[in-house]
Amino acid sequence: MTGSAFRRSPALPRGFASPDQDLARSLYVLPTGLAAGEQGAAMVISGNGWPLAEGWASFSSVGAILRTPDAAHLAVAPFAEAVTWAEQESQGVGRHVADLIHRIGGRRRPWGGLSLDAPVIMGIVNVTPDSFSDGGEVFETEAAIRRGLVLAEAGAAIIDVGGESTRPGAAPVSVDEELRRVLPVVRALAERGLCVSIDTRHARVMAAAVAAGARIINDVTALAGDPDAVAVAAESGADLCLMHMQGDDPRTMQADPRYACAPLDVYDGLAERLAVCAAAGIDRARIAVDPGIGFGKTPEHNAQILGTLALLHGLGCAILLGVSRKSFVARLSRGEEAKDRFPGTLAAELAGLDAGVQILRVHDVPETAQAIRIWSAMRAGG
Repeated sequence: MTGSAFRRSPALPRGFASPDQDLARSLYVLPTGLAAGEQGAAMVISGNGWPLAEGWASFSSVGAILRTPDAAHLAVAPFAEAVTWAEQESQGVGRHVADLIHRIGGRRRPWGGLSLDAPVIMGIVNVTPDSFSDGGEVFETEAAIRRGLVLAEAGAAIIDVGGESTRPGAAPVSVDEELRRVLPVVRALAERGLCVSIDTRHARVMAAAVAAGARIINDVTALAGDPDAVAVAAESGADLCLMHMQGDDPRTMQADPRYACAPLDVYDGLAERLAVCAAAGIDRARIAVDPGIGFGKTPEHNAQILGTLALLHGLGCAILLGVSRKSFVARLSRGEEAKDRFPGTLAAELAGLDAGVQILRVHDVPETAQAIRIWSAMRAGG
């Protein structure tokens, strides 16, 4: 069983803010009451709602989350009421909430050259012998290239190529070996016109892969795992995915993960990395964020983060969700092996789409593409 990350409050907090309070770390906005189609548009026109990343949905209510030293308190109110509350609390609170709402509602520009107006599938190609689900399947170059082409034909708009397993307990590989594994695959797929992402935490691999045609750098350490990564990413011009991981080493990240409040700690961690990128001159519009499901998190942490994914829209970035075949599915279910976790994976992915996630990183591309088509038709019909 999983528990809520928040204490529920019956009303919005009053008189809580002091002039020197760091509102960015004490007051958060969670979009709730999402609606699509004509209903969502009507909410916005009437002033009773706001768009969610100018995408398929609008939200009609706001969860105001107040973090205190001992707990995080959540109170939900209709959109218009929440805006009025923020304005009446103080100028600082009003400005902070207004900034968050505008970040939540702002349009996300194309990422990797791809429009985010509809859900985007990122297909996984692990050129590794030891990845948790598909290690060894396409370890040879030609097999990996074929896998990328098959996934693209099946509906993957992005092919994510990785040469080092980051599963819990995985042993690192040398940068030279990682380059040997991934560069021929990246180059071949990019030469065929595909949008390629390089899944790496090493600056040398980032630079070489972008030179070989990769459009996206996908880093599980959010550019914190290599001292040269931020500078290389900034200079590359590639778009980026910053993932949250507690700890800096996949070998030990699951040893004893602890959070004061997992959804808020993940939000704050990603906000810190966005600030580092901004200081390096990296435009926020180039960045997608990933909550890092399964990376330094218990099943309970994962469930809490997945249940509040819409919170991440407050960072003003596209959101990428990677839950495919991960062990938390088995731990919340019946202990299934990796290749038997697709139903649970899909449940989490569709919940992510309902929260406004723009990009899904998956192994099972044809099945996910079919599910998205049905999901999209239902949203359009609504």
